[in-house]
Amino acid sequence: MENEGYSDTLKIEEGAHSSRHVPMGYVAQANPEGPGCCAIILTIVSYLLILATFPFSLCMCIKVVQEYERAVIFRLGRLLKGGAKGPGIFFVVPCIDSYRKVDLRTVSFDVPPQEVLSKDSVTVSVDAVVYYRVSNPMAAVCNISDFSHSTRLLAATTLRNVLGTKNLAEILSERESISHNMQSSLDEATDPWGVKVERVEIKDVRLPVQLQRAMAAEAEAAREARAKVIAAEGEQRASRALKEAAEVITESPAALQLRYLQTLSQISAEKNSTIIFPLPIDIINNLVSK
Repeated sequence: MENEGYSDTLKIEEGAHSSRHVPMGYVAQANPEGPGCCAIILTIVSYLLILATFPFSLCMCIKVVQEYERAVIFRLGRLLKGGAKGPGIFFVVPCIDSYRKVDLRTVSFDVPPQEVLSKDSVTVSVDAVVYYRVSNPMAAVCNISDFSHSTRLLAATTLRNVLGTKNLAEILSERESISHNMQSSLDEATDPWGVKVERVEIKDVRLPVQLQRAMAAEAEAAREARAKVIAAEGEQRASRALKEAAEVITESPAALQLRYLQTLSQISAEKNSTIIFPLPIDIINNLVSK
């Protein structure tokens, strides 16, 4: 293998048709003077050793990475041009090359419960789950020492910052919006690390016991108030129906006698021992007038 040059930027693939460049800082700065004499001598010696021990040297030169992995290769401590290798077989030069495997599969982790003071001064405990994956293996290796641990710490901080701008009602009712805001913030912050945050979900919102009791009492009082309003509306409708029935019976006096007979039929169907004799109100009026 020939000693390849180095790149001062990392190209991050986004889909099949777009790309962007992320500065590498001091990690991948190109050396204007090129490789030194010691680097050239070590490279030549390594190739001679490979030729001298062929074909046994193939066991040290041939490496394999899985479909979901990529290998970032360093030659004499410098990042090789050409991007991460894989999947499949790739070659390294013993003694001068080192590589690091990066897993590209989606990883999930739980954000520990965070004690957050909401905008309306209510203390709540909130936890979440975050899904992320490595989108650029070279940036994940060169730009940060431990992208997984850093993403976890940043997720906990972002959760507190986002919830601190919401009141209790918004935290309880707008979980989807809060999750979207967290995902956008995390994705923007972890982009230079080569990490893509795919999804954030709020798992649970735990309230203090006293606040739970107060909210339960408030909800119970609201239900009782609604029940009283419904009962009052029912009484109002019933009184209107009775008024209309009275007007109909007034127009036909025989209808009242039929209603008496229907009431007796209903009482007799229940097998009661009580006997009721209907007494016309007109007779009572005549007795009272006398």
